[in-house]
Amino acid sequence: MNLLNLCKLLLDEDRLRVIGLLALEPLSQTELMARSRIKAGVLARHLYQLQEARLVTIHKVEGIDQYALNSERILELKRQLFAPPPDEQPKSEEEEVLSRFTQNGRLTQLPTHHAKLLIVLAWLAEQFEPGVDYPERAVNEILDRHGSDYATLRRMLIDYQFLTRNGGIYRRS
Repeated sequence: MNLLNLCKLLLDEDRLRVIGLLALEPLSQTELMARSRIKAGVLARHLYQLQEARLVTIHKVEGIDQYALNSERILELKRQLFAPPPDEQPKSEEEEVLSRFTQNGRLTQLPTHHAKLLIVLAWLAEQFEPGVDYPERAVNEILDRHGSDYATLRRMLIDYQFLTRNGGIYRRS
């Protein structure tokens, strides 16, 4: 059962009332009708749906069907609902660093660790096409989209040789 179907099942007041009564103790259909004040046909439909979802179990006690809440199933659904999503594949070091220092394509801060700084600068350098000449204004605009201090970023890209500068024209190394 997927989460949407479970929510649809549980968003009915009568079914919630039945679940609440069965959480207290196992009851027969007659006892459920009397305590919930739900008509027999409607109650039977609700019990069937709850059994199909395995939220309610049925057992014979002295020849009478007794309905009970399936607490194991509730715990199973709880574990599924609150389990952390499985990682499709482990993140590479570059992805880890970029997820830590960028948000929505913008640099949130510069790493102080040299190796991490190089990863961030390489990511910034990828914003420039190889072999294309960029005037300083274009470099500033591109860097401004990814960080707040484009002058510092531009200087670092040059210092670490990710970009070259010749006569006011920049190029990816």
